[in-house]
Amino acid sequence: MQRGAAAIFAVNPEQYMRSMTRTSLILTLCLLGATALQAQDTLPRFSVRNAGNNRFVISWVNPFHNLAQISIQRSFDSLGTYKTILSVADPKSVQNGFTDRTAPNDHMFYRLFYVMEGGLFYFTKPKRPDTSRMQVPVMPRPNIPTVFTTVPSQYRDSIFVRNRDTFVIINRDTIAVKPKVPVVPKWVPSRFVFTNNDGYVSIKLPDADKENYTLRFFEDSSKVLFELKGVKEKSLTLDKANFYKSGWYFFELYNDEKLVERNRFFLKP
Repeated sequence: MQRGAAAIFAVNPEQYMRSMTRTSLILTLCLLGATALQAQDTLPRFSVRNAGNNRFVISWVNPFHNLAQISIQRSFDSLGTYKTILSVADPKSVQNGFTDRTAPNDHMFYRLFYVMEGGLFYFTKPKRPDTSRMQVPVMPRPNIPTVFTTVPSQYRDSIFVRNRDTFVIINRDTIAVKPKVPVVPKWVPSRFVFTNNDGYVSIKLPDADKENYTLRFFEDSSKVLFELKGVKEKSLTLDKANFYKSGWYFFELYNDEKLVERNRFFLKP
């Protein structure tokens, strides 16, 4: 009994602590991996995230072992015609995704089409990009750094006059550096879609008879108001009744699905 007890307490404390540390690290990594999987959207759910710079990340977690094919489809309308933009090379991968860099705008609809071994196929519900993570940063008011210095009297006037765009005189011995004010680009009205002198919306497309133009009008930056497809008239005038109320409206002009211009106009009461 004494030998047994001696054998129990003969374990090296440093080896024991290293072993426990390795075990804790393995358990922590397993828990982190499980948490990451749970945070993803599992088929038939998926996520569409606006990553900025015209990049949209479509991602999902595959819980099926018999998935034979999965394709990403895109459409201008949730009920319209969908076009397959990618068929995934490895549909059985547990975590997968794709970055769409060719979307015509930031409010397209996406859905997944997937096929099981044996022929059963499914469509997911359509989704638009999630913009909740794409918040415009609020720029804080710049703090004017104050430089405390004593300027020699013989140079004071010369320094302040030559640098009047950079410094502000606070008192005899103190100057402050002016903050740089960002230049906001001036809005330039469109030469294709604009309001005329009578307050109506005019459309001027000089080569409309040779091209395939589509116009989409928006009540705000994302809500589609109506669409004009295959415009062939070089000059059109839209009645105010099409827009319900006065204010700013947005539009997008496409030629064969290629964006020509995205702009806005103001409709007077």
